[in-house]
Amino acid sequence: MILVTGANGLAGSAVIREFARQHSQVRALVRSRAKARALEALPTVELVEGNMLRPETLADALSGVDRALLISSPDLQMVETQSAFIDAAKKADVRQIVKFSGLNASVASPFLFNRMHAEIEDYLERSGVTWTHLRPSQFMTEYLRELPTIVADSAFYLPLEDAKLAPVDMEDIAKAAYALLHNSGHQGKRYEMTGPEALSMGQIAEQISLAIGRTVRYVNVSPAERRQALLAAGLPPYVVDALDVQARERRKGATGEAVVHPETHTALGIPPTTFAEFARRNAALWRGEAMSS
Repeated sequence: MILVTGANGLAGSAVIREFARQHSQVRALVRSRAKARALEALPTVELVEGNMLRPETLADALSGVDRALLISSPDLQMVETQSAFIDAAKKADVRQIVKFSGLNASVASPFLFNRMHAEIEDYLERSGVTWTHLRPSQFMTEYLRELPTIVADSAFYLPLEDAKLAPVDMEDIAKAAYALLHNSGHQGKRYEMTGPEALSMGQIAEQISLAIGRTVRYVNVSPAERRQALLAAGLPPYVVDALDVQARERRKGATGEAVVHPETHTALGIPPTTFAEFARRNAALWRGEAMSS
């Protein structure tokens, strides 16, 4: 049996949908069954409740599991949460854990969540459980967070100057996770994963413009303006602080996110999705025709 943790989150649910597309059985760990009805409706999915910080709640989730994909919310307890799960999985004789990590994860990174991912990777490697690290870059779906201003102003506002990034499609990541969980030969390996091209924010705006048939602008704003907007949107201050540092490092070109890593797509036989394809797939959203109510 394969277990996917954090199954109701953005990445976890994408992986679960990939299992469903492949008509493959999977167990999905969620904190609240009531909030995961969409996953429960999928025919190949077994939904189980549990809290990774409370190992005593994981007996049903880990019963008969030999492989797991480890994902949890990016919060201040991420290291504690995932380390506790690793301990519980080892006790339950889970054979392999694929850690959903971050591009260029490092304990020396100024970016809080990259440091956390690196700490968890190290803990997993020292646990004695067979490991694989999947390290995706920025998700293309992050630009969907800019929908309100794209729809209202035909613009999005980020403090990134002319930085280039190589965002990756979440569906590609889900396919990679599925492959790593089903095929041998990936034990003890780290897979950096990006999209097929490095793009400036101006080029991102151009691709969205072409997809929806009207001009969308990228507007470079000051870090203080972006910080104020994020706090006003209700993000916790520690998240805003982390994103501020991340943006600063991206402006400096210090994150390595302008480097394209095609090797994971190639190794796993996944055709890379371009941002242009992603933009066309979400054109109705960009136009404001399918906004969530």
